[in-house]
Amino acid sequence: MKLDRNGKILVCGSIAYNTTMVFDGLFREYILPADLKMLNVDFKAADMRRDFGGSAGNICYNLNLLGLRGFPVAAVGRDFGDYRRWMAEHNIPADYILEIEDGYTCRKHVITDMDNNRISDFHAGAMEHCREITIRKDIDIALGVVAPDSYEAMQNHTKQLSHQNVPLLLDPGEQVSVLDGTDLMWLMEHSRWMVLNEGDWQMFARKTNMRIDVATEMLDALIITNGIEGSVIHTRDNRFNIPAVPTEDPVDSTGCGDAYRAGIIFGLMMGHDWPTTGRIASLMATRTISHQGPQNHRVTLKQLREHFASQFMITLG
Repeated sequence: MKLDRNGKILVCGSIAYNTTMVFDGLFREYILPADLKMLNVDFKAADMRRDFGGSAGNICYNLNLLGLRGFPVAAVGRDFGDYRRWMAEHNIPADYILEIEDGYTCRKHVITDMDNNRISDFHAGAMEHCREITIRKDIDIALGVVAPDSYEAMQNHTKQLSHQNVPLLLDPGEQVSVLDGTDLMWLMEHSRWMVLNEGDWQMFARKTNMRIDVATEMLDALIITNGIEGSVIHTRDNRFNIPAVPTEDPVDSTGCGDAYRAGIIFGLMMGHDWPTTGRIASLMATRTISHQGPQNHRVTLKQLREHFASQFMITLG
């Protein structure tokens, strides 16, 4: 099935604000076992950064850098203004964004110490309303991505896109630990490709009694990532080992997985084979890890082709 390179790519998932603070001390010097019955600890952050994030926002940011039409499908709150302006500046459409006036945009707060320990909190906020978004019939949709969301939202958007015969990439992520085997199987049965990390695949396999050879009979490809060890792309007839692309200056791994997924989508849209597609995905992940935050890196198609040629000694068409 040939994909329309000029078509819309709908990415169903989250739009989020990420706030990261750095405590220039050690948590273990302040959180003591004897004090855990009643915990009341204040940390003074030496540094703070707010980034634009969320799976849908991150993937679309990367797709649009590469000249593709990435449309986030997500619900946001009354504080969406800054993110809307950011999206407009980077040519990310808001056509499929649902704004909820009595809620806040999804956000995650993280505080880290000097040992890189972290304390996090997550507020779903308006994300709970993603299930209310209806993707109406549109002949211009070339590909859909179903990223982590509530099961009801993931199910609704899978149905809506499947009914339009839109090929789907399933990216279940952290929802693998939440959903039961029946729900996971249903999502997989309606997808053409699936991508997840090694830990999530192991849990997916346990919950569904799934083997890789069975998965590749159901899917065109099963893509399993494993951080610095690279990734593996399984198809019916082949297994492709994709190396991670090293970087001399790793800064922040936040958003690397989403950049990798954008690389996979780019390869699919351009009609590249799986070894090429996987290597593009690895390059995109490396671009992200060299910068703070998931949407602060830059890359052009020309730069991607040059980096690809220098890294793999192959010309990227």
